[in-house]
Amino acid sequence: MKISMIGTGSFGTSLAMVLDSNGHDVLMYGRNKNTVNEINQEHSNKNYLKDIELKDSIKATNDLEEAVDHGEMLVLAVPVKAMRSMAKTLNEMLTKQNKKVLICHVAKGLELGTHKRVSEVLQEEFDENNYTDIAVLSGPSHAEEVSLMLPTTVSAASVNESGRKIVQDTFITKHFRVYENKDLIGVEVGGALKNIIAIAIGILDGLGFGDNTKSAVITRGLHEIARLGTKMGADPLTFMGLTGVGDLIVTAMSEHSRNFRCGKMLASGQSLDDIIENMGMVVEGVNTTKAAYELSNQFEIDMPITNVLYLYLFEGLSEDEAFFSLMMREKTSETDGLIKLMKNRVDSE
Repeated sequence: MKISMIGTGSFGTSLAMVLDSNGHDVLMYGRNKNTVNEINQEHSNKNYLKDIELKDSIKATNDLEEAVDHGEMLVLAVPVKAMRSMAKTLNEMLTKQNKKVLICHVAKGLELGTHKRVSEVLQEEFDENNYTDIAVLSGPSHAEEVSLMLPTTVSAASVNESGRKIVQDTFITKHFRVYENKDLIGVEVGGALKNIIAIAIGILDGLGFGDNTKSAVITRGLHEIARLGTKMGADPLTFMGLTGVGDLIVTAMSEHSRNFRCGKMLASGQSLDDIIENMGMVVEGVNTTKAAYELSNQFEIDMPITNVLYLYLFEGLSEDEAFFSLMMREKTSETDGLIKLMKNRVDSE
């Protein structure tokens, strides 16, 4: 299959390697001419994957129209904040070329302001006659490890069985196992919200808290993800899988995770603005924290970790105040809230 990878960041590059290893004809699109030239001439992308050599069969271009013309499938590996504008441009080009493609995104976040999932943004911006399906590929998958062909397992989700099976068949290799999942909402929500908990874990790690504390926040954070996700229409069981607990573990416990690293930098006294400016890559969890905080208020859902992190990031809450507000909350049962949400979902069906 001819596939266009829209984005030349770390994850887009690692996925291009997976697709190339599967025999697909991959063309990457990027705005940075130096990066494109490096991919084409030196067969590397050192800004994102320092020690990785790309096969010369992987090509790149600065010409977005060329990329659209090339691809039977467009894989959108751009930040959430750029997704709507990119979708508008791609849609215009598809219309101009009178072309229909399968669209698969790999972003993990919620759009700031609208609180929409990425597939909802894409559905709003793409004309129906320009795509066969909109899917997401998500799961515990650090680009650094994917590019080394270390065993990785992810999920391909779409409301249409045919679309998610095509994505599954296209990406699956002996190193990169892909499961299909019909719960598009749950897969997207899990991938987005785990970044919030990863920032919190990074802060705790930077402040010297132990494994007991981090384990508690990961576990209770998963409850928060499931509560909000179920309210948004997801299957609660999805959060027990790869794009829930799996992605949460890998993002909250690894130095590869930019959200985890962001938290550690915050704990060291660096400002959020400086971290975002110097990171070199988008920290999706920052905007997602704000979106999830607003959604929790909208749906009247208890999300104490998310709420405290929002106040810490945006309202100047101190670390001592944050710790006290979490540990000295009103006593409650561990599972009652989630059981109630699951029962309400079953009853509504």
